[in-house]
Amino acid sequence: MRIAVIGKGLIGGSFEKAAKRAGHEAAIFDKGEDFRVEDAEVVFVAVPPSAVVAVIDAIAPRLKEGAVVVDATGVKTPVCDALRKYAFETRWVFVGGHPMAGKEKNGYENSDAVLFDGASMILTPYPTYGRAPLDKLEKLLKELGFARIVYTDSKHHDEMIAFTSQLCHLISSAYVREPLAKDHVGYSAGSFRDMARVGAPDPDTWTELFFLERYINRLDDFRGALAADDRARLHAALEDGVAAKAQFGKGLK
Repeated sequence: MRIAVIGKGLIGGSFEKAAKRAGHEAAIFDKGEDFRVEDAEVVFVAVPPSAVVAVIDAIAPRLKEGAVVVDATGVKTPVCDALRKYAFETRWVFVGGHPMAGKEKNGYENSDAVLFDGASMILTPYPTYGRAPLDKLEKLLKELGFARIVYTDSKHHDEMIAFTSQLCHLISSAYVREPLAKDHVGYSAGSFRDMARVGAPDPDTWTELFFLERYINRLDDFRGALAADDRARLHAALEDGVAAKAQFGKGLK
């Protein structure tokens, strides 16, 4: 299969390398380059959310019949809403996508053919295309290493990712800004490593993703209890967390 990848970052580079590992032809292009997509059967667009629509609009007239275009951004609603004009396109199809894989370090130099092995791929397709292009895409994604394909709508995707990913990065980023962090050697173990691991997200990408007001309100609940020295309120909030964790904690093992 002929595959084109637009975006020479961690995710784009990993798509290219995983495709070549699986025996496919793959070419990768960066912003400012001529996107040669005319012969591509699948195009992965791995650029920041604000750039996706412009990239796809630019390549749309040159896509071959039957081509499948998939973006890879962590926010889906603005992208899928803006590209809904292609929902009834008969020559090629656009499918919103989000690979649930990454590393602490960004850039093409850190991309890896095995990055997607065992990972989930979230897809938010328009309901107008039918199964044929999705079956084609699913087959390719599994060849690239993905173990699970999750279908949802863009709104539910964004709510879930805000909770499972964006909030974790935000908390970690705030945590590593504590001046004491630089002196952690000899005082830290697993808890510190877990908290600090995702504390350096790519600012160009993650600034576009955060919309976390209701979770920050829960942190404010802790802050209010601490400020008032209200131990009963703090204890109750922690108990709520223990009860909530019990409902899903087994799934983390």
